Amino acid sequence: MSIVTRFAPSPTGYLHLGHAYSALVGWRRARAAGGRFLLRIEDIDRARCRPEFARAIEEDLAWLGLNWDGAVRRQSAHLPEYLAVLDALSARGLLYPCFCTRAAIQREIAGSVTAPHPPDGSLAYPGTCRHLSEAERARRIDAGERYALRLDMARALTCVVGGTCVVGKLTFEEIGEGAVTCRPERFGDVVLARKDAPASYHLCVTHDDALQGVNLVTRGDDLKSATDLHRLLQALMGWPAPYYAHHRLLTDAEGRRLAKRDHALTVRGLRERNVPPEEVRRLAGCD
Repeated sequence: MSIVTRFAPSPTGYLHLGHAYSALVGWRRARAAGGRFLLRIEDIDRARCRPEFARAIEEDLAWLGLNWDGAVRRQSAHLPEYLAVLDALSARGLLYPCFCTRAAIQREIAGSVTAPHPPDGSLAYPGTCRHLSEAERARRIDAGERYALRLDMARALTCVVGGTCVVGKLTFEEIGEGAVTCRPERFGDVVLARKDAPASYHLCVTHDDALQGVNLVTRGDDLKSATDLHRLLQALMGWPAPYYAHHRLLTDAEGRRLAKRDHALTVRGLRERNVPPEEVRRLAGCD
């Protein structure tokens, strides 16, 4: 099997050392096996993504000595493809419109002492809109109310895929660990689209990995739990399941993970200080 990996950052800021480490992990796995390394720009979030950051990502990766194969895929140029996936799920009765605001969800959760907590840190949706009638949904949509599209998790887990009920059957292969049992129900009725983000990260990433033939996903440990949900979407859509290799996250001197919101040391800043690329790779823990 020829290995295909990818690096898929969101252009919401400059790359920091943690990004450099993640990109190098995927690039080296592909190159060591004579495989392909892809670059994907995940720029669905219109409010936060900026074209100057997308350009900077390509420049910084090239400066680090990381070459990629083929054209860069920019998700914002492929919205009709993601809408087609949403239409396919909706046609099977697996999506429903949710009119709840985040504030309303927070208030309802605050009144419950047994509210579950999804592993990705999102709000645990209590299912308020799940049981609305079709007539009520249509009335509110026609009235111009804003809504998100949620996956009906209970229905999704009872779908029959390849002659087998999905629930309790999903696993993913983690390099060095073997088969890991998935529990996508922990995410509840997850949002797959909203007005300000016409398709969610979870939907887009699984669609694109399948479309681009990615068969080894290398990414940080913080996304390992999301693999449960991604495997569910892959099963529902008949997409192949790649292998996974989740790597450690780089941290600062206080043990905090590097992140854009913390103004972590950027590759761009190091370049401006004339730090050579081989030193940046060393700082990122890769050389």
